[in-house]
Amino acid sequence: MHDEKITRVTTASPARAEPAAAPRGRRRRWVSVLAWLVVSPFAVWAVLRLIPADVHFRWVQLVAFTPYVALASVVAPLVALASRRWAALAASLVVTATLAACVVPRALPDGGPTPSGPALRILSSNLEVGGVPPSALVDLVRRLRPDVLALQELTPSAAEGLRQAGLATLLPYKAELALEGPRGSGVYARHAITPGQAIEYGFGQMVATVEVPGAGPVGIVSVHPCAPSDETGYPCWADGLAALPRPGGAVQVLAGDFNATLDHARIRDLLGAGYRDAAGATGDGLTTTWPFRPREFNGFDIPTVTIDHILADRRVGVRSFGVHRLPDTDHRAVFAELVLPRR
Repeated sequence: MHDEKITRVTTASPARAEPAAAPRGRRRRWVSVLAWLVVSPFAVWAVLRLIPADVHFRWVQLVAFTPYVALASVVAPLVALASRRWAALAASLVVTATLAACVVPRALPDGGPTPSGPALRILSSNLEVGGVPPSALVDLVRRLRPDVLALQELTPSAAEGLRQAGLATLLPYKAELALEGPRGSGVYARHAITPGQAIEYGFGQMVATVEVPGAGPVGIVSVHPCAPSDETGYPCWADGLAALPRPGGAVQVLAGDFNATLDHARIRDLLGAGYRDAAGATGDGLTTTWPFRPREFNGFDIPTVTIDHILADRRVGVRSFGVHRLPDTDHRAVFAELVLPRR
């Protein structure tokens, strides 16, 4: 018996072609581009926000929305993480942390001083060209019992309406600059007032000194620079804010419609000079004040922002802060109870 030797001949089949590396490389590049495209706008915003100047008229309009951008910026690290782009992830975390550092402290009490002197309760309201019904404002004054009332967009007819509604019985002292249109302002007080020279750059910002028993003179400004709604109003806005008094000497309080948020460089300059934001001091700094009627800009609804403030110098304590609605104005009134240093 012969052994059969079986030889199996295997014919090699043609090798399969591997997928081209080039398409895979292109996909990877596009994913990287997408991750960086998401990070880049937030990075640019963070860099501009850190610059100690309002770099351009358009930036003045945009920077007010920094709290919304800070919240939206969390999308960037999520996209970078999902796409496994580690460099983009690191950059996006730095950007989000930077924006958060700009915004989050406003929601935390600042632990500032608590002097033992007399209280000073301040209410401020933009009347929207005198449109607030005088009776509604006087009712709010009667309920909150402020020692000082700062008004913006105070017209002659509004001033007369407030007098007839009985404001003088609650706040008998006044320094008025009642003007037609949005340019007027006024300061009303429970204690004696010495009117000062109004700050006038397009709009009038009334200045007064109030004699507070136990604390001495307190400087008050009813703040209302022009709105930077177009390029022609920008210089008026900038000059109106730059002309506000800095702290030093007698206690100073700035109250009103600043047409600016804490993200604007000119407000940051005031804070750096020695003022405290009353809302930020109590952890209410993200409470928005305008607009509370629908408003559009270039066809888009304007989200509400915080442009009404009460700023007091750092020697002053802040006991409480709140906002209040009044009819026929798109601003919320702001109210703070301050504690002054003793004389």
